Amino acid sequence: MLWGSLLADGETVARYWSHVLRRGADACWWWTGGLSDTAHGTFRALSLPGKTRRGTVPAHLFGYRLAHGPDSIPAGMVVRHRCDEPPCQNPAHWLLGTRGDNNRDAASRRRLVGHALADVRGAIGRARAVQAAIAAADPDRLDEAIAAALAAGNPTGAHQDSLF
Repeated sequence: MLWGSLLADGETVARYWSHVLRRGADACWWWTGGLSDTAHGTFRALSLPGKTRRGTVPAHLFGYRLAHGPDSIPAGMVVRHRCDEPPCQNPAHWLLGTRGDNNRDAASRRRLVGHALADVRGAIGRARAVQAAIAAADPDRLDEAIAAALAAGNPTGAHQDSLF
């Protein structure tokens, strides 16, 4: 895929941003478009006649390259989420690492009570609940709607702060 040309295309970049609910600098920026079965955003960066899904990329990989340049993800590296929210598109929440780093992150946090990775609905259920809350919310009450959607996956009410 030609990342440079995709990232330079204003229409493609505008379509990407149209699926991102940007909030405060420290908050998660929720992806409102399609989701993979692992709850990562999916973005059709390129449409090719007669080729289904050929131009679909993980949204956070498009966003990371948009923020840091087309060649910003070296071979063997992955983009990790500091917030452990797969649909998050906030560049401040991303960092590079190896697949092993990412697996160790998840293993160390998935059993922490109140943590995003411990959501009883799983990552995709959590992401879909947040998307539904965003779609149904009064625009002036988005933060409350998102907080309620997140809390619904944590029946104990316990809270775990981010580890990063």
